[in-house]
Amino acid sequence: MTDEGISAPDTHAVIDVETMASMSGLQYLEAMMRGDVPRMPIETTLGFQMVEAEEGRTVFESEPQVAHYNAIATVHAGYTATLLDSCMACAVLSTLPKGTGFTTMEFKISLLRPMTKDTGPVRAEGLIMSRGRRAATAEGRLTDKRGKLIAHATTTCLVFNF
Repeated sequence: MTDEGISAPDTHAVIDVETMASMSGLQYLEAMMRGDVPRMPIETTLGFQMVEAEEGRTVFESEPQVAHYNAIATVHAGYTATLLDSCMACAVLSTLPKGTGFTTMEFKISLLRPMTKDTGPVRAEGLIMSRGRRAATAEGRLTDKRGKLIAHATTTCLVFNF
Protein backbone atom coordinates (compact mmCIF):
# COMPACT_ATOMS: atom_id res chain seq x y z
CA MET A 1 0.00 0.00 0.00
CA THR A 2 1.15 3.52 -0.70
CA ASP A 3 0.71 6.41 1.73
CA GLU A 4 -2.59 7.25 0.02
CA GLY A 5 -3.95 3.76 0.73
CA ILE A 6 -3.83 2.71 -2.92
CA SER A 7 -2.18 -0.59 -3.77
CA ALA A 8 1.07 -0.33 -5.69
CA PRO A 9 1.23 -2.12 -9.06
CA ASP A 10 2.03 -5.83 -8.90
CA THR A 11 5.61 -6.16 -10.15
CA HIS A 12 5.22 -9.94 -10.09
CA ALA A 13 2.18 -10.24 -12.35
CA VAL A 14 1.50 -13.76 -13.53
CA ILE A 15 -0.38 -14.67 -16.67
CA ASP A 16 -3.69 -16.36 -16.06
CA VAL A 17 -4.16 -20.00 -17.09
CA GLU A 18 -6.91 -19.15 -19.60
CA THR A 19 -4.55 -16.87 -21.52
CA MET A 20 -1.74 -19.43 -21.36
CA ALA A 21 -4.06 -22.21 -22.55
CA SER A 22 -5.03 -20.11 -25.59
CA MET A 23 -1.46 -20.30 -26.98
CA SER A 24 0.97 -23.05 -27.84
CA GLY A 25 3.87 -23.33 -25.42
CA LEU A 26 6.25 -21.76 -27.92
CA GLN A 27 3.86 -18.87 -28.60
CA TYR A 28 3.60 -18.28 -24.85
CA LEU A 29 7.40 -18.22 -24.40
CA GLU A 30 7.83 -15.87 -27.37
CA ALA A 31 5.12 -13.56 -25.97
CA MET A 32 6.99 -13.54 -22.64
CA MET A 33 10.28 -12.55 -24.27
CA ARG A 34 8.54 -9.77 -26.24
CA GLY A 35 6.88 -8.48 -23.06
CA ASP A 36 3.34 -9.15 -24.33
CA VAL A 37 2.65 -11.31 -21.24
CA PRO A 38 4.33 -11.16 -17.84
CA ARG A 39 7.71 -12.82 -17.38
CA MET A 40 8.22 -15.42 -14.69
CA PRO A 41 8.57 -13.74 -11.27
CA ILE A 42 11.50 -16.07 -10.42
CA GLU A 43 13.50 -14.32 -13.16
CA THR A 44 13.35 -11.08 -11.17
CA THR A 45 13.94 -12.81 -7.84
CA LEU A 46 17.16 -14.52 -8.95
CA GLY A 47 18.26 -12.11 -11.68
CA PHE A 48 18.08 -14.26 -14.81
CA GLN A 49 16.11 -14.14 -18.05
CA MET A 50 15.09 -16.28 -20.97
CA VAL A 51 16.89 -15.03 -24.07
CA GLU A 52 16.12 -17.71 -26.67
CA ALA A 53 13.21 -20.05 -27.35
CA GLU A 54 12.52 -22.37 -30.24
CA GLU A 55 10.69 -25.66 -30.42
CA GLY A 56 12.47 -28.06 -28.07
CA ARG A 57 15.12 -25.58 -26.86
CA THR A 58 15.37 -22.60 -24.52
CA VAL A 59 18.27 -20.55 -23.17
CA PHE A 60 18.48 -18.50 -19.98
CA GLU A 61 21.30 -16.13 -19.03
CA SER A 62 22.38 -14.75 -15.68
CA GLU A 63 25.36 -13.43 -13.81
CA PRO A 64 26.07 -14.86 -10.34
CA GLN A 65 26.21 -12.23 -7.60
CA VAL A 66 27.14 -12.15 -3.92
CA ALA A 67 23.37 -12.17 -3.24
CA HIS A 68 23.37 -15.78 -4.55
CA TYR A 69 26.05 -16.95 -2.10
CA ASN A 70 25.69 -19.70 0.49
CA ALA A 71 27.49 -19.94 3.87
CA ILE A 72 30.85 -20.83 2.27
CA ALA A 73 30.99 -17.83 -0.14
CA THR A 74 30.13 -19.70 -3.32
CA VAL A 75 26.90 -19.56 -5.31
CA HIS A 76 24.15 -21.65 -3.71
CA ALA A 77 23.25 -24.88 -5.50
CA GLY A 78 19.63 -23.72 -5.50
CA TYR A 79 20.55 -20.94 -7.95
CA THR A 80 22.11 -23.51 -10.29
CA ALA A 81 19.16 -25.87 -9.88
CA THR A 82 16.65 -23.09 -10.61
CA LEU A 83 18.43 -22.05 -13.80
CA LEU A 84 18.59 -25.65 -15.01
CA ASP A 85 15.01 -26.49 -13.97
CA SER A 86 13.81 -23.36 -15.79
CA CYS A 87 15.62 -24.02 -19.07
CA MET A 88 14.62 -27.70 -19.12
CA ALA A 89 10.97 -27.08 -18.18
CA CYS A 90 10.65 -24.32 -20.78
CA ALA A 91 12.20 -26.61 -23.41
CA VAL A 92 9.35 -29.01 -22.63
CA LEU A 93 6.80 -26.18 -22.69
CA SER A 94 8.07 -25.05 -26.10
CA THR A 95 6.83 -28.35 -27.61
CA LEU A 96 3.31 -28.30 -26.15
CA PRO A 97 0.20 -27.52 -28.20
CA LYS A 98 -2.48 -25.02 -27.23
CA GLY A 99 -4.50 -26.15 -24.21
CA THR A 100 -1.69 -28.28 -22.76
CA GLY A 101 0.35 -27.72 -19.61
CA PHE A 102 3.02 -29.53 -17.64
CA THR A 103 4.63 -29.81 -14.26
CA THR A 104 8.09 -30.99 -13.23
CA MET A 105 7.89 -34.48 -11.71
CA GLU A 106 11.58 -34.85 -10.89
CA PHE A 107 15.00 -33.64 -11.88
CA LYS A 108 18.58 -34.66 -11.22
CA ILE A 109 21.48 -32.25 -11.19
CA SER A 110 25.22 -32.81 -11.24
CA LEU A 111 27.31 -29.90 -9.96
CA LEU A 112 30.79 -30.00 -11.50
CA ARG A 113 32.45 -26.78 -10.32
CA PRO A 114 31.63 -23.93 -7.96
CA MET A 115 30.53 -20.46 -9.05
CA THR A 116 31.28 -17.09 -7.50
CA LYS A 117 30.61 -13.49 -8.48
CA ASP A 118 33.87 -13.73 -10.47
CA THR A 119 32.50 -16.51 -12.70
CA GLY A 120 30.85 -13.89 -14.89
CA PRO A 121 27.84 -14.49 -17.14
CA VAL A 122 26.43 -18.01 -17.29
CA ARG A 123 24.16 -19.66 -19.83
CA ALA A 124 21.62 -22.42 -19.13
CA GLU A 125 20.45 -24.31 -22.23
CA GLY A 126 17.59 -26.78 -22.11
CA LEU A 127 16.91 -29.35 -24.83
CA ILE A 128 13.96 -31.70 -25.18
CA MET A 129 14.95 -35.37 -25.23
CA SER A 130 11.52 -37.01 -25.61
CA ARG A 131 7.89 -35.93 -25.45
CA GLY A 132 4.97 -38.27 -25.36
CA ARG A 133 1.30 -37.69 -24.66
CA ARG A 134 1.72 -37.86 -20.84
CA ALA A 135 5.42 -37.32 -20.12
CA ALA A 136 8.43 -35.45 -21.45
CA THR A 137 12.13 -35.51 -20.67
CA ALA A 138 14.74 -32.81 -21.18
CA GLU A 139 18.37 -32.14 -20.41
CA GLY A 140 20.11 -28.95 -19.38
CA ARG A 141 23.66 -27.62 -19.39
CA LEU A 142 24.98 -24.63 -17.46
CA THR A 143 28.16 -23.12 -18.90
CA ASP A 144 30.36 -20.11 -18.20
CA LYS A 145 31.35 -17.43 -20.74
CA ARG A 146 34.12 -19.67 -22.09
CA GLY A 147 31.71 -22.56 -22.62
CA LYS A 148 33.12 -24.53 -19.68
CA LEU A 149 30.52 -26.87 -18.15
CA ILE A 150 29.52 -25.89 -14.59
CA ALA A 151 26.58 -28.28 -14.10
CA HIS A 152 24.20 -30.49 -16.05
CA ALA A 153 20.79 -31.98 -15.33
CA THR A 154 17.87 -34.06 -16.61
CA THR A 155 14.17 -33.75 -15.90
CA THR A 156 10.91 -35.63 -16.34
CA CYS A 157 7.72 -33.61 -16.67
CA LEU A 158 4.08 -34.65 -16.51
CA VAL A 159 2.07 -33.35 -19.51
CA PHE A 160 -1.67 -32.64 -19.07
CA ASN A 161 -4.58 -30.84 -20.69
CA PHE A 162 -5.95 -27.67 -19.05
